[in-house]
Amino acid sequence: MTDEQEPVRPSGVWATAVGVARVRALETERENALFRDPLARAFATAGGLWPSSPPLPDDEAARRRRLAVSFSIVIRTKFLDDLLQQASASGVRQVVLLGAGMDSRAFRIDWPAGTRLFEVDTAAPLDFKASVLRQERAVARCERITVAVDLREDWPGALTAAGHDPAAPTVWIAEGLLIYLPEDAVELLLARIGAQSAAGSRMGLTLGSRGVIERFGADAEPGSAASMWLSEMPDDPVGWLAGHGWEASSHTLRERAAAYGRPISTPPQREELPGGLISAVRR
Repeated sequence: MTDEQEPVRPSGVWATAVGVARVRALETERENALFRDPLARAFATAGGLWPSSPPLPDDEAARRRRLAVSFSIVIRTKFLDDLLQQASASGVRQVVLLGAGMDSRAFRIDWPAGTRLFEVDTAAPLDFKASVLRQERAVARCERITVAVDLREDWPGALTAAGHDPAAPTVWIAEGLLIYLPEDAVELLLARIGAQSAAGSRMGLTLGSRGVIERFGADAEPGSAASMWLSEMPDDPVGWLAGHGWEASSHTLRERAAAYGRPISTPPQREELPGGLISAVRR
């Protein structure tokens, strides 16, 4: 797509990536921001979500849910930033972002020399993103390679063709992705990741917590992110990932928020179950 062409407009599941960019732009403006994403505002603007956004609903419960989702995006972004930096410090030089959306980590993280970062997504969001990056004259801090492929298709083949080396350790990120996939597709995705992962590979996942679809999606507005949620994490995410060959740790949003100096002030309304922020290592 050239700069003179009509820009691709966000639609469907990938449009939620622009909403995520808006949340990251708002966090970036905070004095005590947990991260800085200088491109997030440009993505949100191009997608029509800056400076304004859809008004908060009148219903108080719906308002709280929207604010809770925004808070979770901030915490998970920080969690995965830390995971990526730890993986880099351990010597991993291949990064794969699955369903990359408006992720700008290639541009905002100081990567070690030799890092190759693959952004896997369908053509529409990658084209939209490319137009914004050209406009902002953004320069990646690593070797950035985009892979336009649907995750329902042979994305491992496309990734290998783009230069990914399955024999070398990789750090995989699936952020805000699995909740939009049916359970059989989640299982297939994990099997494919495992087949492409050498020993020492790492993985960061975000999973919908148990009951989140009932609480957030039951009365969600058509077309909203919550209306498209399909799957939740298993009762035992650590055991589930062990069955896929990964040694995993599970963290709750409340736990990580407290560690980052953003404690959740309200007490839990139900028993704290295993959390949906997952870090894992391939042994």
